[in-house]
Amino acid sequence: MCLDRNHTMKAVVITRFGGPEVLEIQDVPAPQPGPDEVLVRVRSTALNRADLLQRRGEYAAPPGAPQNISGLEFAGEVADLGANAHRWNKDDRVMGIIAGGGHAEFVTAHQDAVAAVPPNLEWPAAGAVPEVFITAYDALQQAGFKAAENVLVHAVGSGVGLAATQLVNAFGGHAFGTSRTPDKIERAKAFGLEAGYVVPDPSALTNLTGFAETVTGGRGFDVVLDLTGGPYFAASLKAMALKGRIILIGGVAGGKAEVDLYQILGKRLHVIGTVLRARSLEEKIDVTKAFADNVVPLLANEAIQPVIDSVFPIEKIQDAHRRLESNETFGKVVLTMS
Repeated sequence: MCLDRNHTMKAVVITRFGGPEVLEIQDVPAPQPGPDEVLVRVRSTALNRADLLQRRGEYAAPPGAPQNISGLEFAGEVADLGANAHRWNKDDRVMGIIAGGGHAEFVTAHQDAVAAVPPNLEWPAAGAVPEVFITAYDALQQAGFKAAENVLVHAVGSGVGLAATQLVNAFGGHAFGTSRTPDKIERAKAFGLEAGYVVPDPSALTNLTGFAETVTGGRGFDVVLDLTGGPYFAASLKAMALKGRIILIGGVAGGKAEVDLYQILGKRLHVIGTVLRARSLEEKIDVTKAFADNVVPLLANEAIQPVIDSVFPIEKIQDAHRRLESNETFGKVVLTMS
C-alpha cells in the first residue's frame, strides 16, 4: 500500500482538554514516511497514563509529535517504505514506541526504531508489548540489575509492573511488589512475583521496611522500580540495601516527596530518573535494539507474555479511557483497529 499525500485516515482526536467525552474519531491526513522511515498500518495499540494526562491538558506532547492525537506504541504491518528504508519489507509485522500519534490507522517510525513481532503474538497481544516491556527492560538495565538481586516494583499490577516482574524472574532475580489491593498481588504471583505488600493508603508505607527485611533476609532491596513517586519514593529509601538503586519511572502518587537525605548518603544509594517519550531518536533506536535482542526472544518462546486487562475497538476509545482511569486494571488496556 502506498498512500498519496491526499490520503486520510481514522484517528482519535483530542477536541479539547477534559474527560473522555472530548475524544472523537475523525478523518485526518495520513502521515508520509521520510527517507529512513517506514509507514505502518496499525493493527493494535494501547493506552498509557501519559495518554490520560495529554487528554486533560496536563502533559504536552514533545516537539514534532501530534498535540491532539495521543498514543505511544503500536503494532502493525509495514505499508510503505521511505527512499532509504531497506531493512524491512512490505507486510512485515513490526512494533515500536513513538512520541505520539499511535491511536490512528497509520504511523511512521524510523526503520531502526521498530522491532519484529514474534509469530506467536496475535495483534491484541502485540499492541500490549512495546511501551511496558521496553520501559521495564530499559529501567532494569539503567539500574545495573543482576541475577539473584532483590527487586521491588511499585504498582506491580500495572502494565510496566507486570512486565518488570516477568523480566526480573526470567533473568534470575527475585521480584517483589506493592499494590493497593491484595487481589492484584495474588494475580501477579502467576507472573513470577514472590511476595507482595498491600498499600491501601500512604500510612501503610511505614511498614515497608519490615516487609523488605522479612522477604530479603534483612538485606533490603537492591533495586526499586518506582512507578508511583510521592510517599512511595521516601518509603523506598528506608527499604534499600547498601548501594541500592532506585529508578523513578512515574509519579501517579505525587510529584513531591519529603525524603531523608541521610538514607541516601549512608547507604550510598543511586537515584535515577527515566522517561522514554522525550528521548532523542538515537536513544530510542538504542533501546529498541536492546529490546529486540534481549526481550523479543523471550516473548517468542513464551518465557514472558503481555498481560491484557481489556481490549476495546478504537471506536470505543472513551470507554477505554474510563477503564484505565478506574485504577482497577490489571495489565494493559488494548485498542484494536477495524
